[in-house]
Amino acid sequence: MLKNNLAALGLLALSTLAQAGQTIDVYRDPNCGCCKEWITHLRDNGYTVNDHVEPNMSAVKQRLGVAPRLASCHTGVIDGKFVEGHVPAEQISVLAKRPDLRGLAVPGMPMGSPGMEMGDHKDAYQVIGLTTDGKDEVVAQYK
Repeated sequence: MLKNNLAALGLLALSTLAQAGQTIDVYRDPNCGCCKEWITHLRDNGYTVNDHVEPNMSAVKQRLGVAPRLASCHTGVIDGKFVEGHVPAEQISVLAKRPDLRGLAVPGMPMGSPGMEMGDHKDAYQVIGLTTDGKDEVVAQYK
């Protein structure tokens, strides 16, 4: 049992190290504070962030194929796939393991999600994957 737990911890550490040094481009509105907080969350989790201030986020989302139902305030791009909204850093690695996903999204701006921490209040939310055939799939749930 202890051996299995140590192996699981080792795999988790390797997964975290694999994120280190990965670069993500983040496009955000110049007036959005929560976008900056999400960028801090990514950096705290080992990502290198290229921060792009973008006055026309609708055009960015359209160019990247972010469906309006999945929209939030900022959009990241990693390895050609989108990361929309307040997706937790640990979920971004799912994209590398899932070639059938075009991107991940946390629609809206749920309280308690990375970058939206405000006191003890936390909304339940889902991380949605958009498949290459245009279907939504729940990748993770946060209560």
